[in-house]
Amino acid sequence: MKSQQRADYWREQIILWQTSGLSGQIFCQQHQLTYHQFVYWRQKYREPQENISPGFTKVTTTVPVNSAELTLSLPNGLVITGFNDSNVALLGAILRQL
Repeated sequence: MKSQQRADYWREQIILWQTSGLSGQIFCQQHQLTYHQFVYWRQKYREPQENISPGFTKVTTTVPVNSAELTLSLPNGLVITGFNDSNVALLGAILRQL
């Protein structure tokens, strides 16, 4: 099979799969296709995602963070507030006791 024929064949298979509603693996089993080849061609014909760029994104907070507002909420409903930079070691001691 020539490369253009192969590409046309797989494009047709991918279109059939998209309209089938089946998972890729089930589709391949039903059509006697090799799954790893299917995955390769599916990726090749995947529609490009708009506005997605690889890498990191900048994260910002919408509410100012105040270290004095640190709160410990326990599953039993007990809430301990008032932890800050100066007494964070106390929080560690409390957690070790639990």
